[in-house]
Amino acid sequence: MHKASLKDFFLLIILAAIWGSAFFNIKIASDTYTPMAIAFGRIFFAALVMVLYCWMKGIKIDAFGEHWKMYASIGLVNLILPFFFISFGIVKVQSNMAAILMSTAPIFATILGQLFFQDEKINFLKLLGIIIGFLGIVFLFSDDLLINQSNYLFALIIILGPFCYTLGGLLSLRLKHVKNETLTSSILVWAVIMLLPVLFIVENPTELRPSWSSTISLFYLGVVATAIAWLMRFYILKSNGLVFQSQVAYIIPIFGLIFGYVFLGEKITYKIIVALIAVLVSTYLIEKSKKAKTT
Repeated sequence: MHKASLKDFFLLIILAAIWGSAFFNIKIASDTYTPMAIAFGRIFFAALVMVLYCWMKGIKIDAFGEHWKMYASIGLVNLILPFFFISFGIVKVQSNMAAILMSTAPIFATILGQLFFQDEKINFLKLLGIIIGFLGIVFLFSDDLLINQSNYLFALIIILGPFCYTLGGLLSLRLKHVKNETLTSSILVWAVIMLLPVLFIVENPTELRPSWSSTISLFYLGVVATAIAWLMRFYILKSNGLVFQSQVAYIIPIFGLIFGYVFLGEKITYKIIVALIAVLVSTYLIEKSKKAKTT
C-alpha cells in the first residue's frame, strides 16, 4: 500500500462529487420507481455498461470462475443491500440527514480495519482525523438534525448502507490481484442474477409507470454513480486502503451543498466553510497516520 498521491486525492474528490449527486437523482427516481426497482435498475444499467465495455476491450469477465462465491458475496453486501437500504430510507429522511448518516463509513472502516488488517491499525492521528471529519459534517447540518419517532427507523436503515459498503470493501481487498474491470463487472453480473427474481417476487415491475426524468436519473445512477464510480472506488481501495477510501463519505455532503447552490440557488454559509476545513484536515490526518506508529 503506497502513500496517497495527488492523483489519488483527485480521484477521491471526483468520486465524492459523483456520489454526492446520487442523492439528488435517487430523489428524482423515487418519484415513479420503488426502492427495489431503483436498486435493480441501478445495478442493471451498470452491469450492462460494464459488460459491453469489457467485451469491447477484450477484458475477461470472470463471474463464474474460481472466485465466483466471493463475487456473489460482494455483489450482495456491496451493491444489493446498501442500494436498497439507502433508496428505502431516503423516502422518509431528508437528503442532508442521509448524507450525515452515510458519513459514518470511516468509523466502520476503522473498526473493521482494526480487527482484520495489520496496516490499518488504529493510532492517535487516525482516530483524531475520523473524529474531526465526523464532527465537521455534524456541525454542517446541525440545524437540521431532525430524527423523530416518524423516521428514526428509516434513519437506522440508512446507516446499514455505509456498514455494508465498508464490509464489502473489506471483502474486495481479498481480490487485490483481480483487475478492476473484471472485479466490477463480475460483481455486477452476480448482483443482477440475485436481485432479478427477488424483484418479481416482492413486487410487479410491470405495474410501474415511470417518467422520463425518473428513468434518466436511474440511468445516471447506474452508468455514472455505479459503473464508473465503482471502478474508481476499487482503484482507490486497492492503492490506499479501507480507511483512506472511506474518507469519501465526508466529502460527499459538501458536494451536495455545492450542487444545491449551483442548481437551486441555496446559500453557502460559514458552516460550509468550517466543515470543508474539517474534512480537509481529517483526510490529511488519516494519510499522515500511515507513518505513525500504531498504538
